[in-house]
Amino acid sequence: QLQASGGGLVQAGASLRLSCSASGRTSALQVLAWFRQGPGKEREFVAGTRRSGGTTSYAGSVKGRFTMSRDNARNTVYLQMTSLKPEDTAVYYCAAALLNRPSGLWSRRQEYDYWGQGTQVTVSS
Repeated sequence: QLQASGGGLVQAGASLRLSCSASGRTSALQVLAWFRQGPGKEREFVAGTRRSGGTTSYAGSVKGRFTMSRDNARNTVYLQMTSLKPEDTAVYYCAAALLNRPSGLWSRRQEYDYWGQGTQVTVSS
């Protein structure tokens, strides 16, 4: 259902854009999000948005540096990452929810019905 791509190895301060393509019943998807899981850490929320548009929510650690966008015609969401830091090193996952939950719940992993396979982002110092 979800296919993430665009990860790689970059130096601190660089930029990278991740993509997540959805297939199948994409019109049923209500909330789309990015999560990440760093080495030895739990999976954490990065950014989320509604497929219909409106508010985009970001984790405090990435606010001002990352931008999430969507292209419904291509059934794709993007995560533009700038000013990358070594602490951004993680496997990045895209996720999708069938229910239109309030944005305050978007950080909860259990809200999501579909997960992509993850793409590795490594930021060297």
